[in-house]
Amino acid sequence: MTNTELIGSTKALLDEYKKAIDELIFIIKPLDDHVLSTIVDSETKDTDCKSIQTILTHVVCSGYNYTIYIENSTGVNKPRVERVICNSVDQYIDQINLMFGYCEDFFRQKRNLPIQQTDNSKKVIVNWGQQYDIEQLLEHAIVHILRHRRQVENFIKIQNEQATPGKSVS
Repeated sequence: MTNTELIGSTKALLDEYKKAIDELIFIIKPLDDHVLSTIVDSETKDTDCKSIQTILTHVVCSGYNYTIYIENSTGVNKPRVERVICNSVDQYIDQINLMFGYCEDFFRQKRNLPIQQTDNSKKVIVNWGQQYDIEQLLEHAIVHILRHRRQVENFIKIQNEQATPGKSVS
């Protein structure tokens, strides 16, 4: 039987990734579907930042694509995933957990993958032009969740301020 237990830096990073995801899920779990789809920022040119729904769609898609970048750096040639828009918070929670499971499964299969790389020619080049080693890309994935969790919290606050007095959205 093959040991697939994660260890060391990879385990630490995935634990922190899961913690960030759990914090996001805690924030979105009480929301109703109307709050999810309400346009909060109609003036932004960033289509990923108009509503909680667009933010979560972006979070799920990006999470898969970070893992795919890492997979492709090992010689695989997987295409990036397409965005999937969900219509309920429960669907997003499921999708977020599946996205993390995909990442975790990859690292369980590649337990001995070196995650630090000083040779720039061996780093992962992402579509926005940055170069990362695997450790840095995982750190980026964690902070990506944290940044969007904060954005969702701000969107909830805005919606609460616009709600009927005495009635909150969460």
